Amino acid sequence: MLQELSIRNFAIIDDLQISFSDGLTILSGETGAGKSIIINAANLLLGSRANAGLIRTGSETAELEAVFKIARQSTIAGIMGKNGYDPEEGLLIRRIISRKNRHRIYINGRLATIQQLNLITENLASISGQHAHQGLLKEEHQLTIIDQFGGLIPLRDEVSRCFHEIVPLIKSLKDLKAKKDRQVEHVQLLEFQQKEIRQVSITPGEDTALEQERIRLKNGEELFQTVRSSIESLYSAQGAAVERLIEVKKDLEKASRIDTELTSKVESIAGAAFHLEDIAEELRTYLKNIQIDEGRLEAVETRLDTLVKLKRKYGKSLEAVLLHLESIDHELSGIDNLSENIVDTQEGLSILHRKLIKLTKELSTKRKKTAINLAKKVKKELATLNMSQTKFQISFRTIPGDENTDPYLTTEGNAVNETGIDSITFLIAPNVGEPLKPLFSIVSGGELSRVVLALKAILAKTEAVETIIFDEVDAGIGGGVAEVVGKKLSSLARHHQIICITHLPQIAKFGDYHFSISKHVSRGRTKTTINRLNEKERIKEIARMLGGEKITRATIDHAHEMLDNRS
Repeated sequence: MLQELSIRNFAIIDDLQISFSDGLTILSGETGAGKSIIINAANLLLGSRANAGLIRTGSETAELEAVFKIARQSTIAGIMGKNGYDPEEGLLIRRIISRKNRHRIYINGRLATIQQLNLITENLASISGQHAHQGLLKEEHQLTIIDQFGGLIPLRDEVSRCFHEIVPLIKSLKDLKAKKDRQVEHVQLLEFQQKEIRQVSITPGEDTALEQERIRLKNGEELFQTVRSSIESLYSAQGAAVERLIEVKKDLEKASRIDTELTSKVESIAGAAFHLEDIAEELRTYLKNIQIDEGRLEAVETRLDTLVKLKRKYGKSLEAVLLHLESIDHELSGIDNLSENIVDTQEGLSILHRKLIKLTKELSTKRKKTAINLAKKVKKELATLNMSQTKFQISFRTIPGDENTDPYLTTEGNAVNETGIDSITFLIAPNVGEPLKPLFSIVSGGELSRVVLALKAILAKTEAVETIIFDEVDAGIGGGVAEVVGKKLSSLARHHQIICITHLPQIAKFGDYHFSISKHVSRGRTKTTINRLNEKERIKEIARMLGGEKITRATIDHAHEMLDNRS
């Protein structure tokens, strides 16, 4: 529900604040006083494109603000929550229009885009007027009107859920088939890589061991001479280290008989001699294993070259090559199941397709029955609004599928989307002898407003929009018809917040609240002001609407009588 509207430096409005309540609010005033400017401001706050030409002369920016109270369980509350706004705080929309075309939008104090604004305000309020952007008249919304009126939203939601189950499966099937088309060539590549790696029979760490062996083989002669010389120095040669240690041991043994403190040193030297003998033996074993074999060196280098090539193709290490082999084995296993996966996906799609077709046909049948009933009710409502000769029909059509339409999203050659198979258009002929034309092509703002009023009256209990603003609802009518329009607006106000701009007292008298819009000149500038009328002021305004600027005792009495007989 719209609670506050603030307009600054916009057209001829200097600074204007209006507080709104629920029920029916009437806005009246002389022609040119600024009523249409208020509608333009509301349109901008609901997402219309901004134009710097709307800024008041002498100002660099215009500022518009609206405060809405948001119902807890409403669609708007859900949308706000999904976009990071707390609906408990209400909804504050602020737009700044700049002459430098640096327009800004704020939602609850946060900078926002026009797309975010349109998303939140789409079902927030409806403005009906000759130049207003009226969502109700869009063909895509007319289908929703039928579904709301016929209680078909749950069935439509089932169609949507089924549709959105099919779409990802279609993509999955296409991917599987594309993979199968590439399968032969891809499998050949995988099998070649698998064979190439397996034939080498890699052992983890093998390359490191081979590299060490290659170094030993290339330096075998030097290693042999060095180790043999070391053995002789330690053990074999005359005066070898072991021999000299044994002599030292004997000398110390003699000395230890004199001083027993040397006994431990004798034991240490004996241990050292045994340790050197062990080292010499290990070196003899090492000497036997030293290879001076050009054939083995060539084999090692060939093996290392093979391993380097594998690492260059499949990974930086032998472990990475083995992991690549493992992934190849896994992928080849999956490809073996590809045909089975395609069959399973096709079976799943066939089941969902049959379900989708059944649901869409059921929905279409019920829509057509609902459309007949709705058209009758619209004509009946229009008859009470001085449009008794109006023809109103709802045209159904399907969209043929083409070569780009997936077979699983078609039925009998027609395309299926998330709302079913139907596209509809509300057709109207307001005047006798005129052909039926789409509803959005109505030129007269008064006729358009009355059609919308008729639809709103019919859909009052199902319509999600909380605030409805009517402009020119009284164009081309008067007398008894205006009385009927006023009653309908009053009735509609039991389900929605209604704001109505009117020049007819027969409509104005039904308002729960009444504002007067006027303009005057101050310091050489035209300014628009708005005042909420008390009972006395309201009688005077109704009298003005009845008789013009010259208010007589008779018009005052008439206005008083009208307000006393509103039921």
